[in-house]
Amino acid sequence: MQPSLPNAARMPVWIRQNLGRERHYPGTAAAVHGHGLHTVCEEARCPNRGECWSRGTATFMLLGDTCTRACAFCSVKSGRPTWNDAGEPRRVAQACLDLGLSFVVLTSVNRDDLDDGGAGCFAETLRQLRLGKPDMGVEFLTPDFRNVQGQAADLFNATLASLPDSRRHDLIWGHNMETVPRLYKEARKGARYERSLDLLALAARQPNMEAKSALMLGLGETREEVLAVMSDLRQAGVQRLSLGQYLRPTLDNLPVVRYVPPEEFTDYENEARRLGFSWVKAGPLVRSSYFAEEDQGEKGKGKRETQIQPAVLSTFPVSRFPFPDKD
Repeated sequence: MQPSLPNAARMPVWIRQNLGRERHYPGTAAAVHGHGLHTVCEEARCPNRGECWSRGTATFMLLGDTCTRACAFCSVKSGRPTWNDAGEPRRVAQACLDLGLSFVVLTSVNRDDLDDGGAGCFAETLRQLRLGKPDMGVEFLTPDFRNVQGQAADLFNATLASLPDSRRHDLIWGHNMETVPRLYKEARKGARYERSLDLLALAARQPNMEAKSALMLGLGETREEVLAVMSDLRQAGVQRLSLGQYLRPTLDNLPVVRYVPPEEFTDYENEARRLGFSWVKAGPLVRSSYFAEEDQGEKGKGKRETQIQPAVLSTFPVSRFPFPDKD
C-alpha cells in the first residue's frame, strides 16, 4: 500500500448516487439539531446522508465530536476531548421518539480518556430508549473499550436486566474490524486487531446479544486477507457482517487504492453466507449498519428477530467509510 499515491482514478459509475434532499430531510435535521446532538452523517461526511435523511433516518454519535485516536481513514476530528454531557442519553431518546423511530443504531468517537471508555453513556441511552419505547430495537456500534471490555459487557448486561419485563431485553453489539491485520499499523493507529477480535468474541458470548462487525475494502487488501478476517470473525462467534467500499474523505486521509466492483462484493457476500454469517450486507455504498433493522432469517436460538420498520435510525459511520474526493 502506498499512501503517497493520488486517489484511485475517476470514481466508477457504481459509486455515484443521487444526494438529493427530499421531503423528510428538513424534519430529520430539525429533530437532530433541535436536541443539540451530533450525527455521524454530518461529522464524518457520509455519502448516504441525503438518502437517509430524506427518508427520515439519521445517526446519533455519542460522547461528543472529538476522538482520542487519529485513524488515517477517518474524517472525524481528533484531539483531547473536554465535552461531557450527562443529559445526552435523555435527549437522544427524546429525538428518537420525536422522529417516530422503531430501531436505533448508536455509535461514538473513541474516548480513551474516560475510565469506562464511554460505556456508561451507551448503557444509559439504551435504558432511556427502552423506557421511552418498550419495543425499541437497539444496535450499538462501539469503540474497542481498550482496557475495560469486561466492565462494558457487565454494564450492558446489568442495564438489560434492570429493564421491566415489558421491555425488550435484546441488543446487537457491533464493533468494526475496519481492515485486514497487515494494514492496521497504517490505517488504525491506536487499535489492535487482536483487541478488536477479543471484544467481538466477548460480545458474542453474552446472553441476549448478537455480535456484528464491518470491513471497508479498497485500501490494498487481498481477497485472501479479507476471507481470513471473515473466518476469524465467525470463529469468534460474530453473526452479522457488513462490507463496503472505502471512500477518501479528504486529501489528508489514506487514498483509495482500488474501487471494488459490485460483482466482487457479491462474491464476498456468498462466501460470508458459506461461512455461516446469518446477516450479511455487501456492496460499494454499504455502511456498517446499513439497513441494520432488516431481518434476514434465523438469528439463532433465543435471539429476538428484528422486524423491518417504516422509520429507522440507521448508521453509516464514515469515520469507517469516508466520503470521496470531488472529481
